[in-house]
Amino acid sequence: MLLGLPTHLAPQSSARAIARACHAIATVLLVAATVLLITLQFARPALILWPALIALVPMLLLLVLVERVRSTLTTVAYLVVGGASVYVYAITVLSQIASVDSSDAFTVSLPKLALILVGGSGLSARRGPLWATVGLVLGEVATQVASFQTGSAHRVDVAALLCFLLIVATMGGSLVARERASRLQPNLHRAAREEQVSVMRFEIEQQASALVHDTVLSHLAALSLSEPGRLDPELSGAMERDLQVLIGQEWLEQAHSRDSTFDEWETSPLGAAVVRAEDQGLDVTVTGDVAALTRLTAERAKALALAVTQCFANVLRHSGTTEAELVILGAGPDVSIMVIDNGVGFTESETPRDRLGVRNSVRARIERVGGTVQIWSSPGSGTSVMIGLPADAQPADTQQTDAEDAA
Repeated sequence: MLLGLPTHLAPQSSARAIARACHAIATVLLVAATVLLITLQFARPALILWPALIALVPMLLLLVLVERVRSTLTTVAYLVVGGASVYVYAITVLSQIASVDSSDAFTVSLPKLALILVGGSGLSARRGPLWATVGLVLGEVATQVASFQTGSAHRVDVAALLCFLLIVATMGGSLVARERASRLQPNLHRAAREEQVSVMRFEIEQQASALVHDTVLSHLAALSLSEPGRLDPELSGAMERDLQVLIGQEWLEQAHSRDSTFDEWETSPLGAAVVRAEDQGLDVTVTGDVAALTRLTAERAKALALAVTQCFANVLRHSGTTEAELVILGAGPDVSIMVIDNGVGFTESETPRDRLGVRNSVRARIERVGGTVQIWSSPGSGTSVMIGLPADAQPADTQQTDAEDAA
């Protein structure tokens, strides 16, 4: 990940986005069927359409439940109750409305399409086509039985079939994109690291070039201008000192000290926490703006380091993986830190009370210093812990800009 969505959260986010889109379309279809029935009932009071209206109510209620709680139980309940509702709706419409005389009529297809859409938006992209197939079969069986009992024409519902194919294609495309992204992820990490090395090498080369210009060339110019004979002791001493600098590595240390971000990170409490975690066998990848840590007070920096240490300990003990990612974001008035792993995940509400790591060592500790903690995790999908802390000061470049504006 490069300061974007965590790798293990991307599948969940895409599946949730597809599900919400399907739920929204299904809601529109069910509402449209309801409005159509109410309009026909008022236009033709002799018709008996109230059974179809009542049949749509449990579908709408279960649709709200599926949107709030995405589980196998809610999906199965929606499909079973929805299949029965489609049957009642279809037999009522086919028997009461003379213009609707076939099983593929659009009026009959409205709740059937909602059944396929919500079923196909199931728990994951892999299960979506299966649930969509169940929804298609239940909807078709219900309407065909209703058309047989009312003597209506039996026809293949092209709209329902196209809806089913659209769901399958969308879920299949999501799976292909996810697998392609997982293959590209190592290349992205490698490219980011190579870019960092390239930037560091360029800075060192620039420093070396400036050093050569400031020492060797200036000494050569001094030699060319000196009088013949014995070399001036002061010039000789200066040349000897500069030669020692060139031979040694003092200039390289000065290059790092010119931008003290690296040194500040190494000596910061959070940097020390990363080193300790690596000593314990955890492979930690650090990305983001490490200079943002300088905007935290000493108290908040210490609390942050202790909380992240507990997160690293949880990764080693409970996640089933030895890899974690630490992302540091410093934009805006807050400093945000994310600890991400691709382990087995967990459900925070189901964590035993005797396990106080997340509750006390992370959440309570950060909240005591004015911060916030958000945790995204589910079994089999890894864990992401977002820690937000108010910054004590603006970044240096922002302060400089403000000073220039004031001047």
